[in-house]
Amino acid sequence: MLSVLLIEDDIDLAETLIDYLELEGMRCDHAANGVAGLELVERQPPDLVLLDLHLPRLDGLRVCERLREAGRDIPVLMLTARDALDDKLAGFAAGTDDYLIKPFELRELAARIHALARRRSGQSQRLGCADLEMHLGQRRVTRAGRPIHLSPTGWRLLEALLRASPNVVSRAALETTLWGEDVPDSNSLKVHLYHLRQAVDVPFEFPLVQTVPGHGVALRPAT
Repeated sequence: MLSVLLIEDDIDLAETLIDYLELEGMRCDHAANGVAGLELVERQPPDLVLLDLHLPRLDGLRVCERLREAGRDIPVLMLTARDALDDKLAGFAAGTDDYLIKPFELRELAARIHALARRRSGQSQRLGCADLEMHLGQRRVTRAGRPIHLSPTGWRLLEALLRASPNVVSRAALETTLWGEDVPDSNSLKVHLYHLRQAVDVPFEFPLVQTVPGHGVALRPAT
């Protein structure tokens, strides 16, 4: 069941949306202010956040920024009565994935939710696994607080694995991410994975880059 967190201070509207989304087969939790919304995300991350722009305690833009700064790649659909271009641009700059202008049709809301929920957000500014962190805006990677230096290809490889972590990424998907349809040769990915392991695993206590025979590669601590 798809889980949605609605952060909306208009209680009447919130009750209407919750009832409708539950009829559509979604589980919908609710927070009436931005601070409570962030606390709910920490306790039980949803599949998608419906986020009002004007909220007490912490407005929608700040909530979205904090989610992205914390590395949360949960898709965010912002709800607002504002339709000015500058307001939309501010929302996208804060990290929202889509906008819906009030008033809206409930069927359109459900369609947007399903479309966004099929993918993770690409707007997160920090990705991590265990003690490994990638800061996208700063183009910086650290593990256990120590800087790690990667080639441009190594960066793209690590970013793809971090975005999918802890799930497995097929070798074909990694090759497409790195080179598109023009893969240099059959050993190129193997070479780059070797260099990635040398950078992020060898100097540290436990490995993170895991080969899953017959499936691909995952970034996660060994179990």
